[in-house]
Amino acid sequence: MTDFEPEVALTLGSGLGDFAKNIKVEGEIDYHDIEGFPVSTAPGHDGRFIYGYLGNKKIICMKGRVHHYEGYPISDVVLPARLMHMMGAKVLFLTNASGGINPLFRVGDLMMLTDHISSFVPNPLVGENISELGVRFPDMTQTYDPQLCEMIKEAASEAMITLREGVYLQTSGPSYETPAEIRAYRTLGADAVGMSTAVEATAAHHAGMRVCAVSCISNMAAGIADHKLSEQEVFDAGKMSAPKFKELVIRSISKF
Repeated sequence: MTDFEPEVALTLGSGLGDFAKNIKVEGEIDYHDIEGFPVSTAPGHDGRFIYGYLGNKKIICMKGRVHHYEGYPISDVVLPARLMHMMGAKVLFLTNASGGINPLFRVGDLMMLTDHISSFVPNPLVGENISELGVRFPDMTQTYDPQLCEMIKEAASEAMITLREGVYLQTSGPSYETPAEIRAYRTLGADAVGMSTAVEATAAHHAGMRVCAVSCISNMAAGIADHKLSEQEVFDAGKMSAPKFKELVIRSISKF
């Protein structure tokens, strides 16, 4: 595929694909050109690997992810993360757009994930264990690397960006959650909800990658918002948050 060996892997979520413009590109690989590779079908997900330099860091960027709701098995959903690990990336920086559950959050906020709840989607480690990647029963106490999280907080402080912290809950989608489900998720301790990320973090952590993640609160969740939810709202919030998101990611990766 390429002999480029990245240090950091970055996955861009809904509405955040423009970040790739900040990378000094060495090459691109369309998902269609990789035999047997899942292809993005979700709006706002381009479907390409872009690799090159962000400052002095060698980076591979997944511009558009694949989701379970597109009909792909979880093993396919986490395949890109595993592939970037096999290319040499030691760090996986995940981003996404999510619905805010914590009533203190506002649309456009950035939330650093401190933990996740993935009990509502299949575990990507089910099946025969890939011993070359990791152990059969991996500990998940610190899925999100504490040192990387501290670096992200430092980057946010330096850029004077308000950074929320919280627990992210993944559902399968593609329908948005009901108000009753949101009340249940809040009781479980979730601060935000979305349709990606937790399974990728699980697979990457299993493989020994250092994982961190930041979510853009693109809407307030059902029953908290006073209107019906829509895809356009997600895209608009992504555009609104793009400048501070770019600043946070660039500053954070420079510290990794």
